[in-house]
Amino acid sequence: MNPFFHRFLMLAVGLILSTAAAAAPSVEIQTSMGKVVIELDSEKAPVTVKNFLQYAKDGFYNGTIFHRVMDGFMIQGGGFTKDMDQKTTGKPVANEARNGLKNSRGTIAMARMQDPHSATAQFFINHRDNAALDYPSRDGWGYAVFGKVTQGMDIVDSIAKVPTGNRSGHQNVPLDPVVIQSVTIIPDKK
Repeated sequence: MNPFFHRFLMLAVGLILSTAAAAAPSVEIQTSMGKVVIELDSEKAPVTVKNFLQYAKDGFYNGTIFHRVMDGFMIQGGGFTKDMDQKTTGKPVANEARNGLKNSRGTIAMARMQDPHSATAQFFINHRDNAALDYPSRDGWGYAVFGKVTQGMDIVDSIAKVPTGNRSGHQNVPLDPVVIQSVTIIPDKK
């Protein structure tokens, strides 16, 4: 084989592999109950992943809680402190629920208000398959899935089973706060 062509081929393969690795970043969510690792899908949800990673880089999630926990449905967090003070966020992102990803058990999706394009920082991890949240849901949109749990689903299961009650006008709030201590981007292995 021509040495020039061989070198070109090796560079091309390396570029393809590094692009594939960059397309699937992972994050480690360290909680007061243990660690959850999530692989993000920047190919199918590029806007959502970029938004989530920016909040992680900024340390926004550190010290927030899972403030809405419903066993057999989902665990939601990323927006409130232990005192149930809602953190100030950036602008909402476009809803990418039409990306073909499903709200299956162990996937992570953006939480939002009634407006389909109102998601900012809050997210939830599906505790079961939630097809009713997939595009097109009742409002014609759905909830944008942007990754999946690859380690720590047992931690998600444990969080889903904590006792909850009402607090500060919110329902299904854990009686003992489940704190998101940090969200760290896992460096690529080279």
